[in-house]
Amino acid sequence: MARFAAAARPAGFRVEPFGECAGTPLFALTKRTPGPRPRIYLSAGIHGDEPAPPLALLELLEAGVFDDRAVWFLCPLLNPAGFHRATRENADGLDLNRDYKALRSAEIRAHSAWLARQPNFDLTLCVHEDWESTGFYLYELNPTGRSTLADAMIAAAARVCPIEPATVIDGRPIDAPGIIRPVADPSLRDLWPEAIYLRAHHTTLSYTLESPSALPLPQRLAVLRAAIGAAISHLQPSVR
Repeated sequence: MARFAAAARPAGFRVEPFGECAGTPLFALTKRTPGPRPRIYLSAGIHGDEPAPPLALLELLEAGVFDDRAVWFLCPLLNPAGFHRATRENADGLDLNRDYKALRSAEIRAHSAWLARQPNFDLTLCVHEDWESTGFYLYELNPTGRSTLADAMIAAAARVCPIEPATVIDGRPIDAPGIIRPVADPSLRDLWPEAIYLRAHHTTLSYTLESPSALPLPQRLAVLRAAIGAAISHLQPSVR
């Protein structure tokens, strides 16, 4: 968290605390670049046993990737208690990435309240890793048929690590190698992950990225950086 704060301010970001969990602040990093630019939201760390996503966002921030080409909204560590304990769930045993409809946890109540104060996003990227997979894959929620970024992300990821070869991932059939396009209608889902909540209230283009936990940490970081970089580079600049 100290490294995020140290890298954020010189890069033009504001550190915005929006809650607290067991004495640890929940925070967002925002960079509201003036002018007509796409609004891009990224999140990580909602599962505490997935260290690669927060570290990948930190490396991208320190490398200056989040520059003036966009308006940026980063929530890099949504489950600090779980991260500290290396558990998927928070300190109360709740999977925060299934809590965006019930809002039982203090973390997600605070996060959803912060999100309600933000403008709609042109793109959201929820960054994860999967301990069961052997390759990179992603979920796409694109209900209005916008230009897909999935192919560009898969191509970039494939240069760093294998693409998940399974044709059914987490009980869902793939639409293409490494690409799952699940039912996007929030009304058909009983438990809402973050991506479904964002789809319901904040965006028309959302991706969940999954790096394979079986790979060494540097490779997981590299594939997430590559996929995120591809999404940012291929987002249509005219989108508002």
